[in-house]
Amino acid sequence: MRRWNFALAAVTAASLLGAVGAFAEADKSIEGIEKYREALKDGNPAELFEATGEELWKKPAGPKNVSLEKCDLGLGAGVVDGAYAQLPRYFKDTDKVQDAESRVLTCMSTLQGVDVSKYVKAKWGSPERNDLNAIATFISGMSKDKPVKVSLAHPKEQAMFNLGKRMFYYQGGPHDFSCSTCHGQEGVRIRLQELPNIPTPKGAASGWTSWPAYRVSSGQMWGMQWRLADCFRQQRFPEPIYGSDVTIALSMFMAATSNGAIMATPGIKR
Repeated sequence: MRRWNFALAAVTAASLLGAVGAFAEADKSIEGIEKYREALKDGNPAELFEATGEELWKKPAGPKNVSLEKCDLGLGAGVVDGAYAQLPRYFKDTDKVQDAESRVLTCMSTLQGVDVSKYVKAKWGSPERNDLNAIATFISGMSKDKPVKVSLAHPKEQAMFNLGKRMFYYQGGPHDFSCSTCHGQEGVRIRLQELPNIPTPKGAASGWTSWPAYRVSSGQMWGMQWRLADCFRQQRFPEPIYGSDVTIALSMFMAATSNGAIMATPGIKR
């Protein structure tokens, strides 16, 4: 009996040592990934898209041949500095809560006379979507190092936040997934990469303040609309309509939960 207990203790100890070793290796890998991310920040290609977005912002276009420089992003016509840090927000002229991309579409339509349906229906990676991503990158860059300050004062802002929270926990699709499956608990990883726990302020900040971001693996610039569409793809859900309430609601949930965090856009991701 004593021999059995000794053998069991030895196996248990060996298992614990193996687990400790595995966690240590994982920690080293995570440390290596963090160093990799820091190295990528030096010469972030997102800066090129930011510059392109500024050019598009200032370039006369559309049937009316005017620029977007008078676009009201919530802080007054033409005010870009700090605007992204306060989006999504309610806009009286549309009677809607809008994020950066959907608000730009409104300005393209009203100021420039552009038929924005071609942008909504465009495929990811198309010139139309790339232009929108570049403009969103420019707008976000003008809020870098500023604190997130998203309002829930208007009833429609609160309703959008509540919808985003419901969507975050909604399970469905062939794998019965929800956003919370990957982003609803601490310590979850995919390929040794930590997944932010979005319902917490720290996790929401990690998931919100560094987008739009340049994806090294694809060589593309992704705005939050694209990022959310990719999450839907991974859940095997139908692709959401660009600028739809469901995408804005999820952004509202993340942004408002991260209030007070510092914007770090444009970011860079694996």
